[in-house]
Amino acid sequence: MQNTEEIWRLVDTNQDDFIALSDRVWEMPELCYAEVRSCAEHTAMLEAKGFRVTREVAGIPTAVMGEAGEDGPVIAILGEYDALPGLSQEAGVAQQKPLPGPGFGHGCGHNLLGSASMLAATAVKDYLDANGIRGRVRYYGCPAEEGGAAKGFMARAGAFSDVDIAISWHPSSFSGVNPANSLANTRIDFSFQGRASHAAASPHLGRSALDAVELMSVGVNYMREHMPSDARVHSAILDAGGVAPNVVQAFAKVRYLVRAATLPELSKLVERVRKIADGAALMTETKVTSQVVSAVSNLLANTPLERAMQDNLDRLGPPPFDEADRRAAAEFQATLSDEDIEASYRRAGVPVRPNAPLCDLIIPADAMAAGGIGSTDVGDVSWVVPTVQARGATYAIGTPGHSWQLTAQGKMPAAHKGLVHVAKVMAGTALDALRDETLMARAKADHQARIGRTPYVCPLPADLDPPIKMSA
Repeated sequence: MQNTEEIWRLVDTNQDDFIALSDRVWEMPELCYAEVRSCAEHTAMLEAKGFRVTREVAGIPTAVMGEAGEDGPVIAILGEYDALPGLSQEAGVAQQKPLPGPGFGHGCGHNLLGSASMLAATAVKDYLDANGIRGRVRYYGCPAEEGGAAKGFMARAGAFSDVDIAISWHPSSFSGVNPANSLANTRIDFSFQGRASHAAASPHLGRSALDAVELMSVGVNYMREHMPSDARVHSAILDAGGVAPNVVQAFAKVRYLVRAATLPELSKLVERVRKIADGAALMTETKVTSQVVSAVSNLLANTPLERAMQDNLDRLGPPPFDEADRRAAAEFQATLSDEDIEASYRRAGVPVRPNAPLCDLIIPADAMAAGGIGSTDVGDVSWVVPTVQARGATYAIGTPGHSWQLTAQGKMPAAHKGLVHVAKVMAGTALDALRDETLMARAKADHQARIGRTPYVCPLPADLDPPIKMSA
C-alpha cells in the first residue's frame, strides 16, 4: 500500500504537464497517420521527462517510443493521439458548434489517452529511479488507431517482442477494467472498372462501375441475415464515379469494414464479401480489384493482470469529481436521449443510477459488458504480450463514442481529473507487475495458455505496408 501511494503521489506531481499536453493535442486534431504535430508534442514531452526516444517506430513517421530504466522486466504503456473527421466542436459547449477548419475533432478522447499513458509511464520511471529498482518502462505513442491498425504493423515489425507486460486504457463514462471484448476486423477497398458512355445516346455501350458498387451493397445486405449475430459489415463509397448523371460511371470504389468475434470467423466472412464483389462485377460486366487497407485482431484477456488492475481501482476509488463537474456533465446529458444513457449503463453492467451525470463508482470485477462491441488495434498487442486495459471515466454518462458531445468534453475539468485518475491505476498496475515476480509469471502463463490453443496469425497481409497516406 505504501508503495502504491508513493507512485500515486508521483502521478500528482507530474499531472499539470500532462493535462497541458492533452489540451494541446485536443487543439490540433489530426487524422490517422497524419498526427505530425501531435506526435511531435509527445516526443518533446518524452525528451523533457528524460526518456530515451526512438522515432519512427516500425517505419511509421508518427509512431514514437520512449524508454527509461535499466535491465529487468519491460513494462509497455500504450498511448494514442489520432482524431476523427467530422467531429469538430467548441470545447465545453453543450450544443453542436463546430470550429472553423477541416472539421476534425477528438471525438474518442485520444488526446486524453496518450497523455494519461505517458503520465503513468513518467511516474513509473521516477519511482524506479528513486528506489533503485531494476526494470524498464516504455511509453509507446501509437498513431492511427481509428482505422489504420498501426499497433498491428508495430507488432508485426517486432516493436513489442521484448515487452513483458503491456498496459493501456480508453476514455469512458465509467471507471473499471476494460473487458477483453472486441471484434477482429479488416478494411478492404473494392475498385470496379467499367466503360464510360453517353447515358442517353448510347447507354447500351456503357458498363457502370457505380451499378456494381450498388449491387454489391444489395448482396451484402442480404448476407446479413445469414452471418453470426455479433458480426458487423459497414461500407463507405470513396469514389462514386463523378457528378455527371449523363455519363455512365467508368470507375467507382467502395471501402468495406468487416468485423467478427475472432480471426477465423473474420476470414470466413471476408471470403463471402469477396464473392459478392465478384458477383456484382459479373452482373455488370465490370472488373473488380481489391486492396486490404488495414486489419486488427480481437482482444485476448489476461486474468491475473485484470485482477491486479481491479485491485488498484478498488483501492483508489472513483475519480474525485465535484459538484461543478456534475453540473457541467448534466448539461451534456440533457442533449442525450434516455436510450443513450441506459445503453451506457447496460454496457457497464450496472443498474441505472438516476441523477448521476458522472461516474461515482468503480465497476465491479464481475460486471458483464453487454453489446456495443467495437474494435481496437490493441488486440494485436494482446496476442503478442500479456495485456490489460482500463476504462477511465472522463465524460458524462451516456455520451456516445465518436460524437460532438465527446469532443466538447475533452478539455473540461472532469476530463482532466479522469486523466489523472486512470494514470494512477495504470502506474499502480505496472508497479505491481514489476515488484511481484509471481504476478508477472502468472500473467505470462495465462497468455501462453491462450495462444497455445490458438496461435497468433497477424491479420495484415505480409506485403502490406502501413498506409501512411491514408488521410492524405
